[in-house]
Amino acid sequence: MRVWPLAAGSGLEPWHDHFQCLIEVTRTTEIFDPARKTFVPRAEQPALYLCTRQASAEELAQAIRGHWAIENQLHHVLDTALAEDACRIRRNPGVFAGLRHLALNLLRANGQTNISQALYRNALCLDLVLNYADVREQ
Repeated sequence: MRVWPLAAGSGLEPWHDHFQCLIEVTRTTEIFDPARKTFVPRAEQPALYLCTRQASAEELAQAIRGHWAIENQLHHVLDTALAEDACRIRRNPGVFAGLRHLALNLLRANGQTNISQALYRNALCLDLVLNYADVREQ
């Protein structure tokens, strides 16, 4: 990760002055090669970020990782365990999205870490669902 401070007036537009630094992140990723039956490194272009405040590389790295934590802990779970992307509801989809978020939040508030397994257990026994603690009581 590299961080470059940006001087005021370095952009072409007046709103460019809000940016304080440019961040370059180089990621190392591996993909599974079935022919070799092993993981091989994959070359990626560096990701560039603009930041509106000065910060150290460690602070900026934490902020970027925090963003991806949201993606991995929320959106990925909604897509895989709750099949949000496969949903074909076209009228008032926000209602069902809210219900999915409510279910996920209720499971997490009651200590469930593996959402897919928790959904399966709850589908088998309705008593488990009815015995969850009210989030407001905690």
